[in-house]
Amino acid sequence: MNDFALLKLMTLGPSAAGEIKMASRGKTETSKLKQNLEEQLDRLMQQLQDLEECREELDADEYEETKKETLEQLSEFNDSLKKIMSGNMTLVDELSGMQLAIQAAISQAFKTPEVIRLFAKKQPGQLRTRLAEMDRDLMVGKLERGLYTQQKVEILTALRKLGEKLTADDEAFLSANAGAILSQFEKVSTDLGSGDKVLALASFEVEKTKK
Repeated sequence: MNDFALLKLMTLGPSAAGEIKMASRGKTETSKLKQNLEEQLDRLMQQLQDLEECREELDADEYEETKKETLEQLSEFNDSLKKIMSGNMTLVDELSGMQLAIQAAISQAFKTPEVIRLFAKKQPGQLRTRLAEMDRDLMVGKLERGLYTQQKVEILTALRKLGEKLTADDEAFLSANAGAILSQFEKVSTDLGSGDKVLALASFEVEKTKK
């Protein structure tokens, strides 16, 4: 703390100084909590990514069972997140993007772990970088058209949810290629505050995977 800041703190008196210290401590705790939650989400996204990479080595039942278990863990994580955020507007602001990204994963609206991870961490710049890399990979034949379309739709939806402006071409691409589940996800999550509706959709999709 510099001399000016220290002098200002002294002139505020013990009560105000205490409030500033409490606010600072609260901010530090929020930062640590967010970091811990991001680490938990990274672990779950890594599980999904590893599962997709090993899909050819697993039989269909084993793959579905493992994926269902991971989605159930995500659902439990989402429930915990909702309780943590309850009544705390600072945490709602900090973690709402993470909650929406998790719900997109649970509902199977998003299927690409890395896109979900970047969406949760509110990283529009990295999402755009990934999209540019995908464009190049498609042109040189390194990325199959169907996978490109799926991931591009996910990225554009994430960017829109993060408040990023899309080009007219991107909007047209999204309208033409969004599937039924993604369209429903888009409809019930028109803003970050509509978590209950999105959670209802997510719960419905999880129940469908159990049948």
